[in-house]
Amino acid sequence: MPTYLAFLRAINLGAKRKLPKDAIVAAVEGLGWTDVRTHLNTGNVRLDCPLGSRREVEAALEEAFGEAAGFEVPTIVLTPAELREVADRAASYAHAGKHYVSFLKEEPSPAAVRALEERSTAEEVAKVGGRAVHLMLGENYHQARLTNAVVEKHLGVATNRNLTVVRTLVERWCS
Repeated sequence: MPTYLAFLRAINLGAKRKLPKDAIVAAVEGLGWTDVRTHLNTGNVRLDCPLGSRREVEAALEEAFGEAAGFEVPTIVLTPAELREVADRAASYAHAGKHYVSFLKEEPSPAAVRALEERSTAEEVAKVGGRAVHLMLGENYHQARLTNAVVEKHLGVATNRNLTVVRTLVERWCS
């Protein structure tokens, strides 16, 4: 049975967008899917399911999470191989600051990629590879101009994780 990794967008932020990991697991298991695991309480989920299409998996998860949470939960699904590729690509970037990865729902157009990457500066760099955007930010990363919101403006629905979490998930879920 195929394994997928799901990344939920904008949960457990503020008082009204709560979806605890126990509820996430229950929603996925309620679909009849197996080997469900979570990491942290930020919407990182590993699962096995019989569906063969990423879009089918995303749609089913979004419906289940929406019912469980009472609000829309955009979900981005990758295969373990895709997540490993994201981590491998990160290793090729030499940057001393903070490194985040925004996972994209859809593959961006070349023009959209150019528009985003052209916003890079010496302190803030965006590199797009497939459905992942590497945001490499300087010491003042809390005031960065290149953010997940900017990624979404140019490339569509995205959710962001720091590189440490990405690498941890690769170690735990992609072996």
